[in-house]
Amino acid sequence: MKEITATMAGTVLNIFVANGDQVNVGQEVLMLESMKMEIPIESSTEGIVLNVKVNIGDFVNEGDVLLVLE
Repeated sequence: MKEITATMAGTVLNIFVANGDQVNVGQEVLMLESMKMEIPIESSTEGIVLNVKVNIGDFVNEGDVLLVLE
């Protein structure tokens, strides 16, 4: 399993993938908001989404797991 983690602390603004979706390298999977800036989170690997670990509105810290890929 592969994990996509938060690159910085922030609030989950939008989630662009769901369980079962195919994800490619460089694809935006999630948008964080931090200090009134939108921070796109891109996948560094490809795979199928097994589990979206966060919901819109959740606060995450740097290094928190956002998605698990197969």
